[in-house]
Amino acid sequence: MPELMLDDKLNLETARIGWQELQPHFARGAAVYVADDLDLISVAKMMADDDSATLAGLMQQGKFGVVSEAQAQQFLAANQAMWAVVVAPWVLVQPCAE
Repeated sequence: MPELMLDDKLNLETARIGWQELQPHFARGAAVYVADDLDLISVAKMMADDDSATLAGLMQQGKFGVVSEAQAQQFLAANQAMWAVVVAPWVLVQPCAE
């Protein structure tokens, strides 16, 4: 039952937000990219559960990791809408499909 409650909690805390509003999190190194072909809530749950083995695999594939300077510039130039969820101290971000 606690797993269902965590899923619900993460789902309720997920919001659509513009990249512009996420800039302070990027500036402090806390914005974490999640590829758009992954389920944001599932990745957030992996972080909350400290599933470092799975997350390391996603990092090696380039599907998960701290937002790079190049990504941030691209998101800003595109005025990219993002899905975001907080898994303190991180803010997971995923580009919204247009």
